[in-house]
Amino acid sequence: MKFGVVIFPGSNCDEDIIHVLGNVMEQEVVRLWHKDHDLQGAEFIVLPGGFSYGDYLRSGAIARFSPIMQEIIAYAKKGGYLMGICNGFQILTEAGLVPGALLHNQQRKFICDNIYLKAQTSDSIITSQLELDRAYKIPIAHGEGNYFADEATLNALNDNDQVLFRYCDAAGNIVADANPNGSLENIAGVCNKSRNVFGLMPHPERASENILGNQDGIGIFESILHTALS
Repeated sequence: MKFGVVIFPGSNCDEDIIHVLGNVMEQEVVRLWHKDHDLQGAEFIVLPGGFSYGDYLRSGAIARFSPIMQEIIAYAKKGGYLMGICNGFQILTEAGLVPGALLHNQQRKFICDNIYLKAQTSDSIITSQLELDRAYKIPIAHGEGNYFADEATLNALNDNDQVLFRYCDAAGNIVADANPNGSLENIAGVCNKSRNVFGLMPHPERASENILGNQDGIGIFESILHTALS
């Protein structure tokens, strides 16, 4: 499968995801520069984590208007696969490609830590092979990961099975104490109604190799390949 990783000024997790997709998962990966308009035939596009444009206005707000986003938005609206991780999730919300918004963490502090999350559905290309009763340990690193949506949007997300992940404790309990940033209903990731655009705050690419002491994140990439190539 051919992946395209978009690189914005301030992206700093691009090489991490490129390494996992290319070297760990052994897939073809191309770098997509933010000023370009060519998606280079990528079948699955990733918006990586980092601080696009320094987060100077609001996380993801400037990157949403990068030249390549014209092609990415059109690609996603035609059903193409698109995933945003951390800052990439913020960009997706700013572009209106997934519902909701990401606000400052409730504590008003940047958080870099390992958390636990639980997949909420098997009905998506990125969660198809995950165990729904398992707590996965995945790192987070963000200052604006507090997921918010109005009541109608939240109801629609739940009704349409669009919540991909929720923060939980090590035992898999979705409780307030396991919520690192104040996200509504412990939401850590969502998809669009068409189920081809995915956003999540935790970094699975930082938990996909034995050398890192944690491979809990690799299941997301295995899910993508299993579903797409089967």
